[in-house]
Parts: sequence; C-alpha cells; structure tokens
Amino acid sequence: MSPQSPSNSSISTDDQAAGKNPAAAFGANEWLVDEIYQQYLQDPNSVDRAWWDFFADYKPGAPAASASAGTAAAGAAGTTTPSATPQAAPAAPAAPAAPAAPAAPAQAAPAPVQAAAPAAAPAAPKPAAAAPAPVKAAPAAAKPKAEPATEAPEGPQYVTLRGPAGAVAKNMNASLELPTATSVRAVPVKLLFDNRIVINNHLKRARGGKISFTHLIGYAMVQAIKAMPSMNWHYAEKDGKPTLVKPAHVNFGLAIDLVKPNGDRQLVVAGIKKAETLNFFEFWQAYEDIVRRARDGKLT
Repeated sequence: MSPQSPSNSSISTDDQAAGKNPAAAFGANEWLVDEIYQQYLQDPNSVDRAWWDFFADYKPGAPAASASAGTAAAGAAGTTTPSATPQAAPAAPAAPAAPAAPAAPAQAAPAPVQAAAPAAAPAAPKPAAAAPAPVKAAPAAAKPKAEPATEAPEGPQYVTLRGPAGAVAKNMNASLELPTATSVRAVPVKLLFDNRIVINNHLKRARGGKISFTHLIGYAMVQAIKAMPSMNWHYAEKDGKPTLVKPAHVNFGLAIDLVKPNGDRQLVVAGIKKAETLNFFEFWQAYEDIVRRARDGKLT
C-alpha cells in the first residue's frame, strides 16, 4: 500500500495554526494517514520519503496541543504563517530566541526516526519468521501419493448396505420365493426399422454382413446403462452383510440356444466384456464372433 504522498499544499499552515489535526485535511482518509504514521514509527524506510517531513512533527489525537508545534515547524521551513491569535505577537520581538526555539524541534524531529531505526532491526526478522509457511505447503506433496487411489478399480466396488436400505434388501431377498410379475410396454420402432435398412444397404455395397434388431437393441441397452450406471448395480451378501455391488464395467450377456452334438439343447449366456468401451462396429464384431463360435462348437 503506497498512497499518494502529501504535498506542501495538501495541509495549509492556517489550519495548523488554528489548532486543527493535520490529518483532518485528508477527510475520510484520515485513518489511512494514521496507519502510514504507525509504519513510519516502525520503519521510516517503509514509507515514502515525501511523508518524512510531514510526520516529523505529526502528533495524532492532539490537535489543540500541536498548534504551536505546527507554527514552529512552519517557521523552521521558512514559510510565513499568518497569526490569528494575540499570543503569536510576542514571538516577533523575541527574534534572538526564535531561531533557538525552532532549532530544538528541528533536532528533536529526527529523534523518532533514529529511535525507530533500531526498533526496525529486531522487527525485520518477523517477516522472516513467515518462512515456515512454505513448510506448511509441503503436505501438498502428499497429494500425488493419494492420486493412485482415485484410479478406477478393475474389479467391482462393494458397498455395505445399512439402515433402511439394508432392511429393504433383506425383505426383497426374502421375497424371492414369491411369484413375480412382468410388465410389458409397447414402443414405436419405426425409426429402428429405417436405420436397420440403411445400415444393411450400406453393408451390402461395402464389406457385407447384416444387422439384426438384436444388434441395435443390445447396443442401445449398453449405451443406456453407460448413461445410467445405477441400472447395472445389483445386490449380494458379503461377509454375511447385505451389500450393494457396483460393477466396474458393463458386460453384455448374449443368450444362445446351443445344440449339442447328441442333439440335446442347452441355453448358454456368452458375455461381451467391457461393452461400454466399444463403438457400434466393435460391438457388432464381438457379437458376431460369439455367434460364430457357438455354431462351430468352439464357445468356451
């Protein structure tokens, strides 16, 4: 903070002679003058030199008592101060004594500067004491250690259910023996038909192959679960406690009616791992690879 230094015309000698506070001329900024004055007492070098002459005879809080000192300081500076009081008249005949009177304040004025200078020396180490502040910032170096913990886990995340959620889970688990109901909704699929025709026409002219409705519906399911991960959570018991399981990835299960060499049929579910990381072309290739291996009897 380095406010504008006072000029010789900022405070008139008439106001000082009338007994007003020298800082009163600064109006609402009077508090700022007092604050700079305190800095001046601690260390004069921390204040602009233009303030030194002003603070040499500055006495905050004593406006009436500083009137005579302001008059003497004005005489020492070689300025003529018009006197409004009859007490100033005797000062004119006392010409021999007049130089002696200003001389004393002039010599005493630097006294605060000299007295404040030694005090500034022990005060200087105080800012140095703030040096340990960077040491406090040292714990920030521990942040990189915690960063590996923020990485997405490869396996599922287990969250133990407590309170009402745990009670609801137990009741739902107990109700598994009860009959269940299936709700069916009819939705328009005109756009699904049109997109399938466009894609198949493109494949016929290019690489070949065919897109079925299950390809599109399966990929749409993966994208929906990717947008709403909570739909992929499920319930389990871990260490005898009801637990909410949050899988790390979306594994798409494809149910296949597998015919064994002896003619028996078996329903198997093959999975496309990390399906949320695949685009539609990659998803389609993984889907067709499962179907191909199932037909060839190479499905593990």
